[in-house]
Amino acid sequence: MASSPSFSLVSFSHVNTEPSFILLSSRQNLVPLNPKRQCLRVFHRRGRNNSVISASVSFPAQEVSSSSSQRRPDELAASIFSKVMQTDRGVTLTREQHLQVAELAGELSKYCVDSPVKCPLIFGDWDVVYCSNPTSPGGGFRSGLGRLVFKTNEMIQIVEAPDIVRNKVSFLALGFLDGEVSLKGKLIVLDEKWIKVVFEPPELKIGSLGFQFGGESEVQLEITYIDDKLRLGKGSRGSLFVFQRRNP
Repeated sequence: MASSPSFSLVSFSHVNTEPSFILLSSRQNLVPLNPKRQCLRVFHRRGRNNSVISASVSFPAQEVSSSSSQRRPDELAASIFSKVMQTDRGVTLTREQHLQVAELAGELSKYCVDSPVKCPLIFGDWDVVYCSNPTSPGGGFRSGLGRLVFKTNEMIQIVEAPDIVRNKVSFLALGFLDGEVSLKGKLIVLDEKWIKVVFEPPELKIGSLGFQFGGESEVQLEITYIDDKLRLGKGSRGSLFVFQRRNP
């Protein structure tokens, strides 16, 4: 498979590198959902093809320790958002603060549905609000030097049925040029939590100029939690990602 440039929207460097976005399976028809342990018909959302996606999360019973950190899923999710918002997607956090986010994510993952790749809640538009390796989302655009030249405006992921993922990073170059890097990928389910996504070459737009560059890329990741507002995932090298649903 062709290699790609060192800076990227997801992972343009080489095969099986860390993804900059958590890319989730959207195959709704792989295995019927168990209504007692998977997704219930409570949450309603209209998809891009005008079909109605209906789901919510029913959390399986868990053996959770009686430590003082034991909290409900909604409390853990709120704590994660409170720690990662307004941090430039994790860039301004200290090492201790990153560890606190990781601890909360670990607790929340105990409440994940059994087969998150089959949960319809993965469909929709998501903002990338955190990565434990802050330079991973966006590649070179998010390095120390890259952030001086390219001011990130948005990082968005769109998951479309049945198996399409679209990633977009919009930025302001040199303080006055609007730009965007976008990527389209097709996912392959590996098991109940792990997926692989194969991406087409990325497209770059700066001002009125646009072109495609690099080659295909491939990533693998584990989905560790999903509900109607929050999505967590872990890349193949251990990076933690936090997504927030746009306009739920």
